[in-house]
Amino acid sequence: MPDLSNLTAYLENSLTGALESFLNDWQQNATASEGHKDNVRNIVCYLAVMLGMFAFIIVAMLVSTVKSKRQEHSNDPYHQYIKEGWTAEQSHIISNLAAK
Repeated sequence: MPDLSNLTAYLENSLTGALESFLNDWQQNATASEGHKDNVRNIVCYLAVMLGMFAFIIVAMLVSTVKSKRQEHSNDPYHQYIKEGWTAEQSHIISNLAAK
């Protein structure tokens, strides 16, 4: 039967060594990445500016499309013809229903 105290000490040493190795690697990566923080800030600023410009262009296109559609339908002769014909048709139907 294996000695339980030796097995426990072996597991404790191996886990402590693995954790120590992991933490040392993590600390080295953290100190190495400190120089890149300025670069990350520049990237974030660049992306914010690009997304802002893209959003501005999209909103401008949407507004101009809606505005042009309103102007198109307001003075369009075909639209006026449909509007006048529709009201005349409705009044004719209503007068026929009232006569019955």
